[in-house]
Amino acid sequence: MKLCGLDEAGRGPIIGPLVVAGVAVDESMIPQLKEIGVKDSKMLTKIQRESMFEQIKAISHYHILIVEPEEIDAALNHPELNLNWLEGLKMAEIINELEPEKAIIDAPSNNIPAFTEFLKKQITNKDIQLTLEHKADEKYEVCSAASILAKVTRDREIERIKDKVGDCGSGYPSDPKTKEFVEKEWNNHKEIFRTTWATYKRFANEKKQKSLADY
Repeated sequence: MKLCGLDEAGRGPIIGPLVVAGVAVDESMIPQLKEIGVKDSKMLTKIQRESMFEQIKAISHYHILIVEPEEIDAALNHPELNLNWLEGLKMAEIINELEPEKAIIDAPSNNIPAFTEFLKKQITNKDIQLTLEHKADEKYEVCSAASILAKVTRDREIERIKDKVGDCGSGYPSDPKTKEFVEKEWNNHKEIFRTTWATYKRFANEKKQKSLADY
């Protein structure tokens, strides 16, 4: 059976893209993923993830989607979309590309039944077996592999952004370096920011009000 695991990286940051990845292998290849040592990407060092990235790609079919901030903002401003539905659309796109018989998904939504139904509507193969679980990347090797591809790709995108705009930290709102960068640069490099995020809106509103006061 052709099995596909899906996971994402970069759901919460204020800077940079969301990355959604799918890894498809025949079930007989699962022992090879175990030999590589795949785990949830958060449990691995950067060096381990980088090494496994190439090994996973060498033994699997995979598809990686980079969702830029502009597309994320558009989804959040759309009356019929939200971040979960956007992620569902991207996961369905990956499933349709890789054409597995079974897909195991690290579910982004707390409402798994509703998310499953939404996903089914977008998938071409109506006979596909779907398994959606929270923390699937900790339980299933094929999801762990997808989490590694997503995380490494996201990290590389952040490095590309840093080469362009300077050190913006990890991109997460909780990172002091990122907060300092947003405060200084919120009105520059708009393409790297998720302008629908509360942190961005707060800085932008504060700066605008200060400018009006100065005026």
